[in-house]
Amino acid sequence: MDTDLLNLKNALGNGLLSFPVTDMNEDGEFDAAGYRKRIEWFAGYNVSAVFVAGGTGEFFSLSAGEYRQIVHIATEVIQGKQPVISSVGRSIPEAIEFARIAAEAGVKALLLMPPYLVGSPQEGLYNYAKTILDNTDLPVIYYNRSNGVLKAPFVKKLADACPNLIGVKDGTGDMQELNDLIRTVGDRLVFIGGVPTAEIISEAYLSIGVNTYSSAVFNFVPELALHFYQCLRAGHEVEVHKIIQEFYIPFVRLRSRNKGYAVSLVKAGAQLIGQGAGSVRAPLVMPTSEETELLEKIINKGKELL
Repeated sequence: MDTDLLNLKNALGNGLLSFPVTDMNEDGEFDAAGYRKRIEWFAGYNVSAVFVAGGTGEFFSLSAGEYRQIVHIATEVIQGKQPVISSVGRSIPEAIEFARIAAEAGVKALLLMPPYLVGSPQEGLYNYAKTILDNTDLPVIYYNRSNGVLKAPFVKKLADACPNLIGVKDGTGDMQELNDLIRTVGDRLVFIGGVPTAEIISEAYLSIGVNTYSSAVFNFVPELALHFYQCLRAGHEVEVHKIIQEFYIPFVRLRSRNKGYAVSLVKAGAQLIGQGAGSVRAPLVMPTSEETELLEKIINKGKELL
């Protein structure tokens, strides 16, 4: 394994992974200047990788032109200090095009999202992923979630067929299936926790060898997100339990009030701390004023826990 790939896998397997929101202006158009400032802000923290245009970054609603700007801004700002990883997906032609755009920008790896809308058999999902993997030289992390969940035998088949498959991000929270997958594939792949607000089951992830996860709340409580991760990895159980009880559980309860709030509340939180990124694009909606007030109280409680 070459040094760059080894360093990438080490970064993905140990350390907090950040997923910035995507800035929009008042007209709902991509705000390039605001996004550049956001990535500069992110780069000032000790995260191990930056995933741009992810689920939190509203990949599902971005045009190819906006995606091109996002990956170029991110790589220009980060300048190799941390790996920049971007999403691909939707149709196979779109995924291949987005992979090409990412490679031209200097992105280090890709996060392969589930296919658009349709439910598919395992063989079909395998063929979808393999076709995309075969059409890029970049390392790829498969996002195992929603209508794109591959079972352990097919993940192993994909790993055997595609050397550039380097990881799986779990979006199911199904510990039985994930443990099966880890024991089947072994250390051939890196495994990342990826359910919404993954901190809520981070202890369960850690117990089966998943050492890291994606943190969306980093967008509005970066110090707390890093502190929690450090406590988790250091085995500080009392502090971990306290932060889960007093911050993450209230946040998850609020997030569960409406579909899409895993993204919408994050944008609202960014606005509350002076790092506003505009509103979400339809079909998502922003939280109500009452919900935003509750979120502000949760954020303030989180700050008290530091």
